[in-house]
Amino acid sequence: MRKIILGIVITIVVLYGFKTCEAKKEEKTILYENSALIQKQINNVGKLIVTEGHFSQVFNYQNSKEILSNYLTVEKKALVIVNADVTVAYDLSKIEFEVDEASKTLKILSIPEEEISINPDFEYYDVQADFLNPFEAKDYNKIKKTVNASLKKKIDKSALKSNAKNRLISELSKFYILTNSMGWTLQYNETPISEADDFKGLKL
Repeated sequence: MRKIILGIVITIVVLYGFKTCEAKKEEKTILYENSALIQKQINNVGKLIVTEGHFSQVFNYQNSKEILSNYLTVEKKALVIVNADVTVAYDLSKIEFEVDEASKTLKILSIPEEEISINPDFEYYDVQADFLNPFEAKDYNKIKKTVNASLKKKIDKSALKSNAKNRLISELSKFYILTNSMGWTLQYNETPISEADDFKGLKL
């Protein structure tokens, strides 16, 4: 009788141990799959063009040159109309992150800065130059440099960057939705993200 009881107990212990091992194995598999999914989702994100804008500007270029010991001054000038398309983008593939499987936490370590692309189209009108002071490549380069600097100032004063940040926050909120749906925790620079709107209060 004791042998029968002992056999039953051993059988129960073996079955319990087998089921426990299977459960742990299944849990590890799910954990690995979730970790792989999170990494794949982030790595698959490419460059995000979040904002586009258009700027126009009229620029008067003048240059004078003194010759013959300052007895003669020759000038050149041009009216330049610039139409520029501007995009603000984030290369989200450069996000630095860490997946902590032990605590089921996705840690976003850093987010790349915005990339501003300016594509100006120059139209030259009323170009006047003297034989002794002709238009040269350096004049066109100087015009482009001056116009680009002016456009950057306009961009800084416009709503392009703030709109871009809002779009970025919207995209980052998708990471919260992904991790939350799988029972994971999302952090940005050691700050837990408990809801999608928490990104708005962070310094990105």
